[in-house]
Amino acid sequence: MAPSFGRSISFPLTPGRSSSKPRHARSISLPACTTSSHPLLANLNAHIAAVRSLTHTSLAASLTQIHGLHSALADLLLLQDPQSVLHRATNVGDRLLDAFLLLADAYQGFQAALLGLKHAAVESSAALRRGDAARAASATRSQRRAEKELARLAASISAVSSKCARLNLVGTEDAEMAGALIEAAAASAAASAAVFSAAASMSSSSPVTSSCKKIASAFGSFGNKATPETTELALERLQVLEQCFNDCDHVCDKVFRSIVQTRVSLLNIMTPTI
Repeated sequence: MAPSFGRSISFPLTPGRSSSKPRHARSISLPACTTSSHPLLANLNAHIAAVRSLTHTSLAASLTQIHGLHSALADLLLLQDPQSVLHRATNVGDRLLDAFLLLADAYQGFQAALLGLKHAAVESSAALRRGDAARAASATRSQRRAEKELARLAASISAVSSKCARLNLVGTEDAEMAGALIEAAAASAAASAAVFSAAASMSSSSPVTSSCKKIASAFGSFGNKATPETTELALERLQVLEQCFNDCDHVCDKVFRSIVQTRVSLLNIMTPTI
């Protein structure tokens, strides 16, 4: 079962920023020349480009890049100009709210699937040590269920990217800023779908990530009675697999929190002050 939203989460405004010292009030609007000249917008565009060009050499590294994109988006949403754009272009705000709700749901499911794969790896190790074929078969079934769920999540999150791409902003005065906001959500969804698919293929014959190529046969090594040498090799691969899941789970939680933070910011921006 996916974890509940009921837990308490506290978010800083931005990493490394403290509000303990008094500050002089200052304008945080974009400069008068062009919005593209603002460093925070340029930073967001750079993160979008980085996420769009991910090669998935490591699942944890890819998730870290996605988290960086969300952090850049959160920084930009603190400015007056994107807030004004969201007030004027309510269709953009509504699309972003929907996108980040679906992203949050997907990452909860991703965390649950990672937990299932980690449990399957632990059970497989125990079955291999004891020569317990029934336990190994149960672990394999758990792994297959988690893989199917990851494939389903990847398909559902791909729809978010497609919906964002269909939003027509050409010719509007807010096209540049609104386009960057929508592109950030679309890039996050597309990269997340690719990460989910990569995780689902970790035990297949042609895994996506280089690190998973070494452990691709770990779950399928129980067909015949293993020799001590093959048993030791399989156990080593399963340990690497378990560590991979641990690393991904930690970063995945950071991504989930950043998604929730962004959606809260969007709701605060778009909700009229009473």
